[in-house]
This record gives sequence, structure tokens and C-alpha cells, in this order.
Amino acid sequence: MKCHVCGGEMRPLVTDLPFEVSRKTIVILKELPVLHCERCSEYMLEDRVLQRVDVMIANVDEDAELKVLKFAA
Repeated sequence: MKCHVCGGEMRPLVTDLPFEVSRKTIVILKELPVLHCERCSEYMLEDRVLQRVDVMIANVDEDAELKVLKFAA
């Protein structure tokens, strides 16, 4: 797959990423599978992964300031 930013090659990578749920809540997803550009470091989530991320984030208590969750494949 080609990067939509620079045209470089996208490669699978497992990493940790932060998501801002609200103005005061941040969720860090650990061991998240992403596609990562070798050239410009842009990343993207595949549809199946993004659907699970949406569900995980929707279940986070918005009173929490920081929540760390493991993305289990």
C-alpha cells in the first residue's frame, strides 16, 4: 500500500498511540497494529482496527484524565 502523503511504502508496525477523547481525557492504546510509512512516518489504521478502537474509546469513563488500554489482537 502507498502512503497518501508522500507515496512511500506503508509497512505493518505495532506501536502505542495516544487518542484525545475529550478536552481532559487521553487514552493510550498499547500494542496497536498500524500501517507506517517508511519515508515520512505517517501512519494509518486499517478499517477493522479502527472499528475496535472506536468501541474501546467509547467505553472509556470521561472522568478519567489518562487511561492506558492494551489492544489485544
